[in-house]
Order: sequence, then structure tokens, then C-alpha cells
Amino acid sequence: MKKLRWAMDSGGFWELDLSTPITLNGQARPVPGDPLPLGLSRGSRLSRFQQIDFFQRFMAMPFVPSFAANRGLLLQRVLSLPIAENWSAMLLGQLNVQRFVSSLRKNKTKHLPDSSWLQSIRRNFIQKSFYGLGFCSELFLTPDDTLIISLDAYGDKKVPQKRAVLHHKFPHHNLTMESAWPGLFVDGNGSYWDVPFSLALDLASTTLDSGASYHLFFNNCAGSPKQYEGQHSDELPPPAALLPGFTAKGVVSLKKNIYLWRSEASMLKMVQPYDIFLSNPHISASWILGSVFSAYLGENSMKRQQSCSLRGLKDFDLQGQVANSAVSVDSFASASLTAQHGNFQSLFLDLTRVHTSFDFPSGSKLLSGITSVACSLYNSQVPNVAALQAICPRASLSFQQQIIGPFSFRVDSEIAIDLKKDWYLSVKNPVFAIEHALQVLWSAKAVAWYSPMQREFMVELRFFET
Repeated sequence: MKKLRWAMDSGGFWELDLSTPITLNGQARPVPGDPLPLGLSRGSRLSRFQQIDFFQRFMAMPFVPSFAANRGLLLQRVLSLPIAENWSAMLLGQLNVQRFVSSLRKNKTKHLPDSSWLQSIRRNFIQKSFYGLGFCSELFLTPDDTLIISLDAYGDKKVPQKRAVLHHKFPHHNLTMESAWPGLFVDGNGSYWDVPFSLALDLASTTLDSGASYHLFFNNCAGSPKQYEGQHSDELPPPAALLPGFTAKGVVSLKKNIYLWRSEASMLKMVQPYDIFLSNPHISASWILGSVFSAYLGENSMKRQQSCSLRGLKDFDLQGQVANSAVSVDSFASASLTAQHGNFQSLFLDLTRVHTSFDFPSGSKLLSGITSVACSLYNSQVPNVAALQAICPRASLSFQQQIIGPFSFRVDSEIAIDLKKDWYLSVKNPVFAIEHALQVLWSAKAVAWYSPMQREFMVELRFFET
């Protein structure tokens, strides 16, 4: 829904992009080291251009709608330009319906008696401020190398965004190099930031459901970050990691999946499930343990020390800061439980799926909180609220229910734990979606999601995601 994966990704350490309708390419990067709120991360998928092309070709959608609070209702359409067998290009056109209709109503009240309604519509149609145009070129250099170059331009004088991405597949590894000017980032509060220039390198090992893995991430930002156009919270300082400088991060983790129960009931014969990945009733648990090493060089290191410590608590993390550089070493952990009922074969209510997760993004903060609480109890004192809060995990809940046939309803939400309020538990950042499983493709889905917190709506295409 911006996040449509059942498993959390190690508390946000994997630097997954998010889906957003505020840009033509439909994505933004997370602030390095700042875990995204639930509902804002995604895995690798088809580009926005390829998704819209699929909707037009195979689902008879002349336009793909989306909505963003600062831009209004948007309609998008793609034109494919095949150049060669290993080289393709696409043009994406976008119409801002809300601005177009508002201008039309405004001109209707001001038009002269001899002006016709059709002339007023024509004058509005040729105003370039209502349009956006995106260009994307994909070149397969080798069977393992793909180069993508894109340009997003807007008629309302918004700064064009240019991107170049190189994907390379190593044995059991994926390498991604990306440069963007300006680069669009999102912080843990869901606020978008523009960085004049960003350069990122991402190397990740590919593993099965269980086992060890590692992830290397490098990012360089240049220029002063500013809030994305349409957001006017000037009192918010830019995230420290987006200030000019270099960021490096290395993550090593160990994951284990355990099936507590699997259904032994036979499936319906000669009936294909709507989604092959959602056809096995089961109860499973998983856990992740890992450590992360971070290094900062430049202005982005200035605020790391104060952001990584807890007031009034003893620090157990390993970190240091000298001049314009800083390093830190920490650990993280995550535990989750997934339960599914139904084979997703029958017409009604044949799929109910629940996923809960508990994430501890910082092992040092957890250890500091446990030590403080233990000392307070040993001395017969009331534990510090900040220490108790540090022990509480980041909890999330996902629920999916089949409605009829290939259609199902889905909601993801973070369960906020705040001991400073009267009600300790509250629902935070819910994201709602209607999912349409494309049965003929074994495991694919068209998803329409809405985020009340971001006030964003989007229709997307997903392949082989659970």
C-alpha cells in the first residue's frame, strides 16, 4: 500500500523504496537510517511505466487513476516505443483532473457572452500547467545488466526529476546503482524531502526464507535538502542523513522460519487457486537477528550523536564522532507470526490471513531500557517511563480477507505503544486496499490502496509478492 508485503524488513534497515503518486515514476527513497512507518515500504517490482502499460494492454484500462493530497486526482496513460530487441522506451502522460476542472469552473464564471463552452474547454486543454510528461528508456546491456534512464517533467514549473539506474545480477547477489537530481526521500514521519543530487549504491545477497544474508548500502547527498513542493511545515528541520555528506551502512542478519502447523486437507481438484502463493493454510513464525554498522562523513554526521542516545539512560551502543565524521554499531531483532485459513479457491470467504510482527530496531536502546528498569526495581523505585518505552517493540498488524472470487480486502496498520498517554495502545498509519488476484498469472495482483495519513491513493500491479 505503499507496503504490500507481509513481512517487515528488519525494522527498516533494508532501505526499500516506497510507492507514491506524487511523482510520475511513482517512487521515493527512504532517509538512510530512518525506518519508514508501516505502509511505506515495498520490494522490487515493475516500474510505474510498465505497470500502466500492463493495465492498458491486458486489463482494458484507458487511464490509470491516482490521488495525492498536494496534486489532486491524476490520470495517467503510457505510450510504448519499441526501438530494438534489447532496447525499449515509454512516454507517460499525466492529466491533473482536479486542477483542470477547477480552472474550467473558474473560466465559466468569467467567460464573455460570445464565448462558447467548447472554446473554454479547448483553452483549458492547451494549458500545459495541467500536464506532466515522463520518459523512460530501458536498455538490456547484457543478460545480467539493465540500464534505466528516466526524465519527469511537469507543466506547472516544478523542477524536472532525472534518474539513471543500473541493475546487475551477480550469483546470489543484486547490485543497484542509482543517481537522481533532484532525489526524492521520505522520513519516518511520512514527510517528503527533495535533495538536489543523490547517488546511491546498493548490494544485497539473495537468500531463501531462512538463512544468513547481508546488505551493503552507500549514499551520497549534495546540496541543501528542502521539503517537497506542497508541504509547508517549515518548522521541521531536514533529516540529518540528508545533509551534504556520505553515508555507508552494512547489515548482517540471520533469519529463521518455522511452520507450526500446515493443513493436510486436500485442495479442490481441477480448480486453480486465485494466487498460488496464498493457497496453503498454515501457521508459521519467524525471527530475525542482525547487526548494523553505519558510517557518516560530512554535515550529515553532526546530529547522529544526539539522535542515537536516550536521555537519562546509560548508553550501551558503540559509536564515536570526530569533526565531520561518525560511526556506530548496533543490533536489531524482529519476530513475527502468520496464520492463514483457506486455500483461496472457492468463491466466498476462502482466504483469511493475519500477520503480526514485533520489531526492535535498536538493540542498544533495548539493553539500556532493560538495565534501567532492572536497577529501578532492584532499588524499589518506579521505573523511568523512557526506559519502559525503550523496551516496547514496534508492533504491526496485517489482515486480509477474501470478499468474493479474486477480490479481497486488506488493511495494514502499526500498533503504536505510548506509555505517556492514557490509552497505551493505538492504531497508527493504517493503509486500506482492495486486491484483485490475476488468476491466469499464478501469482499476480492489481491493488488499489489508500493511505489516510498521507492522503494518497494509487492503483498498482504486483507480481510474486505475499
